Amino acid sequence: MKCPFCEYEETKVIDSRLTEEGDAVRRRRECPSCNKRFTTYERNYEIPITVVKKNKETQPFDRQKLLNGLVRASVKRGIPVQRLEEIVGDIEDELRNQYKYEITSKELGEITLNKLKELDKVAYVRFASVYKEFDDIKKFTEELTELENKKNKF
Repeated sequence: MKCPFCEYEETKVIDSRLTEEGDAVRRRRECPSCNKRFTTYERNYEIPITVVKKNKETQPFDRQKLLNGLVRASVKRGIPVQRLEEIVGDIEDELRNQYKYEITSKELGEITLNKLKELDKVAYVRFASVYKEFDDIKKFTEELTELENKKNKF
């Protein structure tokens, strides 16, 4: 770390601790050249994930919005919110691990549906009905039939 006073290249850390918010590491440093002390903060920086909507509008990925959709889909299903939070975290981790910082809402919906399908079929159908915008009973029953056929193959 370069000293902000004399620009000496090597400084030493005197003290390190987490900030009260816990989102950064606060370090007290001292320059061996000019003996002045200063504070630095280290934070993790993550590239934000952007969601491209159907109308081509973009918005930042909002994990709370996705979690709210999962909670609504799993009402009275006995699925702990902690498990739904894990699903959202898994989805976000999956995107970051693939270096995928822009995703269409369609792709995000498909990933979410795949996770829900493994967890709870009723929550899956509820989420699918909103995500796939079922506007009549025919589309709804087609989805149920497809789900049932996949279940019977295994």
